Amino acid sequence: MATLLGENINLRALEPTDLDFLFATENNEQFWDISSTQLPFSKYILQQYIENAHQDIYEAKQYRFVICNAENIPVGMIDLFDFNPQHKRVGIGLLILPEHQNKGYASEALEMVIDYAFSYLDVHQIYANITSNNLKSIALFEKNNFKQVGIKKDWLFSNSTFKDEILYQLIIS
Repeated sequence: MATLLGENINLRALEPTDLDFLFATENNEQFWDISSTQLPFSKYILQQYIENAHQDIYEAKQYRFVICNAENIPVGMIDLFDFNPQHKRVGIGLLILPEHQNKGYASEALEMVIDYAFSYLDVHQIYANITSNNLKSIALFEKNNFKQVGIKKDWLFSNSTFKDEILYQLIIS
């Protein structure tokens, strides 16, 4: 899987040249809440991750796309995770760097990966876990027909505060 082309973005596989991008993103404490990260990653560990990113989603049960804008600059990532072909479901996570937000990249990437998951992975449903205070993500996923199906109360602990996490599902009929 090389590239998925959209109107304003493309989704591509991780490349060795993404090491600095991945290092800066994964070690940005601003994003640790959504990734459940508590310690920084070394470049060595991230380089190994990139080297193994070629694994098929059926083997690794996950896949990370780099979201690039029209100038082919990485602006974020969209992940498929917990892929379960037996039960025909997959989780989805999305991150757009703050300086690239509000340009439609998240919406276009989400639409592309929804289509990919239903068409090529033959899943029956896609789910997302979103903190209750992440209003932009809630609006994005609801715009794309994800339905709230549950709330995990006090699910995440960050900055001395518990946060609820909302479970969203998109089920194909």
